[in-house]
Amino acid sequence: MHAHTLSSWRHEHVFLGEAHDRNERRTWWVVGLTAGMMVAEIAGGALYGSMALLADGWHMSTHAGALGIAAFAYRYARRHARDPRFAFGTGKLADLAGFASAIVLAMVCVGIAYESVLRLFQPAVIHYGEAVAIAIAGLAVNLVSAALLGHEDHHDHGHAHEHAHDHDDHGHHHHHDHNLRAAYWHVLADALTSLLAIAALLAAWAYGWTWLDPAVGVLGALVIAHWSWRLIRESGAVLLDAAPDRALERAIRERLEVGHDRIADLHVWRLGPGHQGAIVSLVSDAPEPVEHYKARLDTLPQLSHLTIEIHRCPDPH
Repeated sequence: MHAHTLSSWRHEHVFLGEAHDRNERRTWWVVGLTAGMMVAEIAGGALYGSMALLADGWHMSTHAGALGIAAFAYRYARRHARDPRFAFGTGKLADLAGFASAIVLAMVCVGIAYESVLRLFQPAVIHYGEAVAIAIAGLAVNLVSAALLGHEDHHDHGHAHEHAHDHDDHGHHHHHDHNLRAAYWHVLADALTSLLAIAALLAAWAYGWTWLDPAVGVLGALVIAHWSWRLIRESGAVLLDAAPDRALERAIRERLEVGHDRIADLHVWRLGPGHQGAIVSLVSDAPEPVEHYKARLDTLPQLSHLTIEIHRCPDPH
């Protein structure tokens, strides 16, 4: 067989998200904003004695690192998208980065809770006016960052619902960019701790409730721990190919199991945001060419990589 004939049968394995480049640019912007505010909050919390502000600053420092991981993952995935070492492309790097970021988020929860409990028993003098001002600035940065990242996250949701033909309760998860979601939840966690710090500082300032400043640190840690666990579970399932798209499986069966044709084995897995792969073993008493069966699945846009094997059934019954 001639080389030029073989090339016509080959195809690329680039399974990056639809908004990969835009998400990368926005993530780098958020890294810069977060790092700048991190320095201000850590310095302000240490200088003015606010545990809530100091915890938020250190919390933000780990987020800056996690967001950096997200940004580098986007860049690496883009640069190596056509690297033959990756059998199915680099689409899952987003899930790997999201999983790593979720682990960092969990570590942050433990650190905030520990420091807050210590401060409950060892109160410190707080300069409320200065601490509140820095916390408000931190909240503003977090809201801007969430707006930058949240837009693309919502776009992915819309894209998923626009193209899906049959969704179950978990179908939309297969269109998520877990790297972007991790970055988005990191800045939301920052926003939450900033908001709680402001509320605690104002209440302590007005009523002398100094215990409230570290108490909200514990509350914030519990909320963020819930977000972290959810992201670990979702991204980890994708990395282990344990998150099949049930709606897509049903759609494949509906289109291929026509007449006496039956699917003997079916594997569906996520290749990247909005991209699914499938391997189908089909049994038929009157097999058609493989192209005939692939044509039946052309209306499933999320099915980006398909392998079909046909077996003739010796017994027509």
